[in-house]
Amino acid sequence: MAQAPGRAASAVRLFDAHCHLQDPRIAAAAPSLIRAATASGVGRFAVNGTSEKDWHLVKQMAQEHPAIIPCFGLHPWWVPERSPDWMDSLRQFFSETPEAAVGETGLDKGSHGKTIDFGEQVEVFERQLELAKELEKPVSVHCVRAFGDLLEILKRTGPFPAGVLLHSYLGSAEMVPGLANLGCYFSLSGFLTGLKSTKAKKMLKAIPLDRILLETDAPDAVPRLDNVSLVTVPVDTSDADIEMFQGDSTSQAATPSKESLNHPANIHIVLKYVASLLEMPEAELAEASYRNATKLFSYPGSKVHPKAETA
Repeated sequence: MAQAPGRAASAVRLFDAHCHLQDPRIAAAAPSLIRAATASGVGRFAVNGTSEKDWHLVKQMAQEHPAIIPCFGLHPWWVPERSPDWMDSLRQFFSETPEAAVGETGLDKGSHGKTIDFGEQVEVFERQLELAKELEKPVSVHCVRAFGDLLEILKRTGPFPAGVLLHSYLGSAEMVPGLANLGCYFSLSGFLTGLKSTKAKKMLKAIPLDRILLETDAPDAVPRLDNVSLVTVPVDTSDADIEMFQGDSTSQAATPSKESLNHPANIHIVLKYVASLLEMPEAELAEASYRNATKLFSYPGSKVHPKAETA
C-alpha cells in the first residue's frame, strides 16, 4: 500500500469537503485512512450519509474522530427505499447531533438516476433544502445531468445564506454565476479528471476563488491521470463489509480492488490538478479552499470554528 505523504513533506493543509468514510467498502479501514490523510495535511473530513441505513454510522464515526464533520441526508438513489417517516428520523438525527450539516441530497438523471421517479427526487430534495434553511445549515448537493432543474429549484426555494455545496461539480462554466449568486460553493473531486481539460479549465476559471472547495468523494471519484501515484486502500476480501458491498445494487464489480477505491489522502492529487488548470500555486489554492470550507462549515453548533482553524 502506498503511504500518504508526511506532514513534513507537505506544508499545505486541506479540508475534504465531501466523502463517505462510512461506506461499507472502506468503513473497516476508516481509522487508518483518517490517520494517513491527517498525516498528509488533511485537517477535516465532511462525511456524508446517504440513507436512513447509514446515518447512525456517520454519527458514530464523528463521535470517534474529532476531525469528522457529520452530514445527514437522503441521496436521490435511495429515494425509493425511504421509510414513511424518513423526515422525522432525519430531524431526530439533527436534534441529537447539532454539529451536523445536511447532505447528501440532490437530483440525478444519469444512468442510474433516470430509473428513479424524478418527481419523487424533487420532492425529497426540496424538503431537505427547506430543512437546511430552517436549521441554518449548509447542504451538500449531488447533481447529475440535472443542472437546469437544480438552478430552477434553487431560485424558487433560495437564497441559502448558510450555503450550498455542489459536490463533485461538473456543470458548465455558464451555470456558475447563477449558482454562485444563490449561495453555492463548487466542490471539485477526482471526477474532474474525466472532463476534457479545456472544458474543465473554462469551468474552473468561472468559479470565484472564494467559492472553490476540494473533496475526494472517497471511496469513489478516483483521479484518473497518467504518471500519478495514487494512495491506495487496503482491501480485505474476507471482511464482512465486502459482502455488504457485493449486495449493493449500485456496485459495478463483485469485489472492489485497490485501484477502484479512493483514499482521502488523494485530495492532494485533486489539489495539484486544479491548481495546474488555474495556473496558480498549489499552496495558495489549498489555503483558499481550506478557508472557504471553514467558512461554509462554521454554522452554529459545528465543530469548526474559524479562529481555531486559522491558529
